[in-house]
Amino acid sequence: MDGNAPSFVHVRDVIIVGAGPSGLGVAARLCERMPAANFTDDEHRRFHWIRQHRASVKNSRTGAETRRPVDVATTTTQELDILALDAFGTNWMQRWQGMFKTFDISHLRSPMFFHVDPAERDALLSYAYAKGRDDELRELHGCVGKELSKYQRKKREKLGRQPKNIPTIDERDRKDYYVPSTPLFFSHCDCVADRYHLCDNILRQEEVEDISYGVVGEFSDEQKIFTVKTNKGYHYGKIVVLAIGGNPPKIPCSLTTEEMEGATHAMHIQTFPPPYVQKKIAARAQTNVLVVGGGLTSAQIADLAARRGVSKVWLIMRGPLKVKYFDIGLEWVGKFRNIEHAQFWNSETPEERFDKIMKARNGGSITPYYKKIVEKQISAGRLEMLLHTTIDTKTWDPLSKTWAVTLKGERQDLPPIDHIYFATGVETDFECLPCLQSMCRDYPIENCGGFPCITENMTWTDDVPLFVAGRFAALQLGPGAHNLIGARIGADRIAWSIQEKLGKEESRDQSSWSQEKFNYLTGRGSRYDALANIPVAA
Repeated sequence: MDGNAPSFVHVRDVIIVGAGPSGLGVAARLCERMPAANFTDDEHRRFHWIRQHRASVKNSRTGAETRRPVDVATTTTQELDILALDAFGTNWMQRWQGMFKTFDISHLRSPMFFHVDPAERDALLSYAYAKGRDDELRELHGCVGKELSKYQRKKREKLGRQPKNIPTIDERDRKDYYVPSTPLFFSHCDCVADRYHLCDNILRQEEVEDISYGVVGEFSDEQKIFTVKTNKGYHYGKIVVLAIGGNPPKIPCSLTTEEMEGATHAMHIQTFPPPYVQKKIAARAQTNVLVVGGGLTSAQIADLAARRGVSKVWLIMRGPLKVKYFDIGLEWVGKFRNIEHAQFWNSETPEERFDKIMKARNGGSITPYYKKIVEKQISAGRLEMLLHTTIDTKTWDPLSKTWAVTLKGERQDLPPIDHIYFATGVETDFECLPCLQSMCRDYPIENCGGFPCITENMTWTDDVPLFVAGRFAALQLGPGAHNLIGARIGADRIAWSIQEKLGKEESRDQSSWSQEKFNYLTGRGSRYDALANIPVAA
């Protein structure tokens, strides 16, 4: 496409902005006829029975049952014209793969049921066993324990027979609390993309610069559509799904162009460590690296620097060290998660939901596994961790290529620092996103802590079908919106709304049964109502 809008416009059904887990999750879910990732085994059986029952015709005279041919394909890409745009490549999850390779991450933090496959809740676990790769799973030790009733736990705590923080996940769910290796996870993502034919000219490498919604004369004088401007041209769509991971990464302090040589945000790392530090390491000179941040990424960078030959790594964080299996508490992912979600969804105001999100995530944390790694590096003298500490002053010397750094905290001075890595995450403020400036101007919505107050249907407003997935949908999805579980749940909610808006069903022969099916699967009303309305030929 050229930069000028053409006289004839090709209007897509759906344009997805972002090719990470949220974007892949939405694309896959739109192509799945029988989504099963969010339903129980009982619901799976009933849904498949209904579909099987509706695929037969019974002769009223003889009683013989004739099978109608059923299209068992799981994809419906021919029903929707989908386009995905991503600034980082032409492959799904390409940026994720690049970051995991840069940080040399062997396993994910997320458990086995956190994935983007809409077909089955245990799809990642099944894939591992089907491919004979179950040896690539690592157990989360201490996460699963013996199930005790609430009365038993209180009694034991009162008698002092056990600590208060005991596992609340019982043995029947142990298989869920393993983490997949990085190659296994990305192989499964590739399998999902291949299964739904999402690599067939659907994804393009283009950076989205602006999204606007209005009348385009070349298409219609009345119907509004989206105009998506990229660095390569324009695209038009009835629906747009915003599936990006946050605001562009920024170092939390201003640096000159000269100083940028000696500091890097974790999300901008290209070569680790930088070439001038590698030369010092090769020359066996003393090298020092400072890592700023209190989350898992900071621990991964600190460990990687020590393993790559840096003489001394300094890890500083402004608060205490927090250790958690996941970046949200087990109460949000374990057997009692429905209680937390119910309280979240019953919140009367966006501010209450925002407070619950912040409390549940509670800043950065590292896993027990990486805590042991950090302690090992500290014992070896290659790493020093300073808590409740921040940078006071820093001065860059371009000749020696080192920083003179002073601190606020338990230690005030450091030796000359060769490089500073800021593992401080990304901001969340949708009004600062360059691609949303037109939307914020023409269709302003409420901002709560940087999150957009979108509708329950996951749209910008009821009249503007800009769907929001991932991190920016947290006020609807909860604290897990930032994670893989949020990508999957968000994709399911978005897909239902998109199919309703476009008037297209998940199967060609279900035109009058969509609402009953929706009520059946989500447990709304009586399931017998849905069964009663199934047409049976006489």
